[in-house]
Amino acid sequence: MKESRVSVYAALAANAAITVTKFIAAAVSGSTALFSEGIHSIVYTSDSLLLLLGLVLSKRGPSKEHPYGQGLQVYFWTLVVAMSIFGMGGGVSIYEGVLHIATPHAIEGAGWAYGVLAASFVFEGISLLVSWRSFRKTRRGLGVWEGIRRAKDPTTFVVVLEDGAALIGLTVAALGLTGATRLGMPWADGAASVLIGVLLISVAIVLGRETWSLLLGEAANEDLVKSVRDIARNQPGIVTANAPITMHFGPDHVHVDLEVQVDPKLTAGELVKTTQELEEKIRERHHVVWRVWLHFVEG
Repeated sequence: MKESRVSVYAALAANAAITVTKFIAAAVSGSTALFSEGIHSIVYTSDSLLLLLGLVLSKRGPSKEHPYGQGLQVYFWTLVVAMSIFGMGGGVSIYEGVLHIATPHAIEGAGWAYGVLAASFVFEGISLLVSWRSFRKTRRGLGVWEGIRRAKDPTTFVVVLEDGAALIGLTVAALGLTGATRLGMPWADGAASVLIGVLLISVAIVLGRETWSLLLGEAANEDLVKSVRDIARNQPGIVTANAPITMHFGPDHVHVDLEVQVDPKLTAGELVKTTQELEEKIRERHHVVWRVWLHFVEG
């Protein structure tokens, strides 16, 4: 979770640093694409705050109302982030872009706009570098899309998606501004805003799909499942064990249901000792495992 916080803090700092500047430049130049970029930054700044809220709330331990803790908070707030990107980001950008295409107007003060875009590109690039390093550590050699699909902590890839989309959006905004100011196509600025909106909606769909799957309850990765089964099979007093059923109740909270067949010669005391040792070994090897439920089956 430490890596998640670092990338979120970096994104928050980058977006907060450029949001106001984008809106000032949009007001001076009259660029709709730059206005969309301002909305883009507001959404991402608020999203970073929501992600931090989710990370903090997910650390709450078990209670009477929530016996498994509140690890799912981070998934819920990430889904809220996806919806805000879809509606506030993508929807508003497309709406503003369509209005500008319908009634195009000349862009003034283009120098301000280019300067802000250049500065934003630098800030977003730094944020992407930080988030990419964090994401690379968590995906452990997997491809980018496979790493996103198998990630159990969505904050590790949310910032990567947002920063990547931000850099593409800035490039699109620059192209639209160039078309409007240099090529005599005032509608190009509005078209760039529409493309930025489509980009944001695409990011929201990917993020929403992955987060929704986590909220429904995803199993732990195959390596953990195989490891738990092997630990059980190598435990003295255990005859055999089936592959466990697992579920993530948060990025660092895995519940394990394990079916085992025990040696019928064990006494009651030996059985208790065997099961306690087994659970301790599993939790020592995998710190994300919070609880192990054992089910005894006959041979």
